[in-house]
Amino acid sequence: MIGKKRVVWYIVWSVSVLLVVILGNNYVNRIRLQRGIAEKILRFHVLANSDSREDQKLKLQVRDAVGEKMGQLLEEAESKEEAKRVLLSQEEVLVNTAKEVMDSEGYDYPVDIFLGETDFPVKTYGNYTFPAGEYEALEVVIGEGKGQNWWCVMYPNLCFTGSVYEVVDDQSEEELREVLTKEEYNKVFSGKNYEVKFRYFPFLNRKNT
Repeated sequence: MIGKKRVVWYIVWSVSVLLVVILGNNYVNRIRLQRGIAEKILRFHVLANSDSREDQKLKLQVRDAVGEKMGQLLEEAESKEEAKRVLLSQEEVLVNTAKEVMDSEGYDYPVDIFLGETDFPVKTYGNYTFPAGEYEALEVVIGEGKGQNWWCVMYPNLCFTGSVYEVVDDQSEEELREVLTKEEYNKVFSGKNYEVKFRYFPFLNRKNT
């Protein structure tokens, strides 16, 4: 009887160790891929003052105006670093663009535009799902910035290919494919591969908010 208990205990222990190793490798691989992707892309993030219908409408109007301006400014950018340099040098132009929209709509909210690291949950844009983690992003914060946000990938250009957002055309897909490694692109395109569910270790899951 004691011998059988030892065998059962050994089997349970071995399976548990193997499970931890597999899940640990999956987690490490997910983090590695996220960081690789984050190094190569730049995101555009707009936060509304609140979730009121008026503030959400204003958010989209600011998005359109600032997005159109950035599309013009970044038209010739051929790298993430070049895109960042352009945006940093034109920060005042972008702030004024947002303020012009708010003035025309009768709002006097402050607006803050800055380039920095932002923690994102898992997000889907068009056919692409980007893993949770920190990314560099141009953030546009309207007023208190407590409302629902909107985002897209600014470099390579998935934002400004037309009047309809979240529809990624063939040229933009090719640009993204060229920037990312084959493994990174396949994971982003398939998207759901990032939804790794650690069923027995829920603390390893990132919460999507």
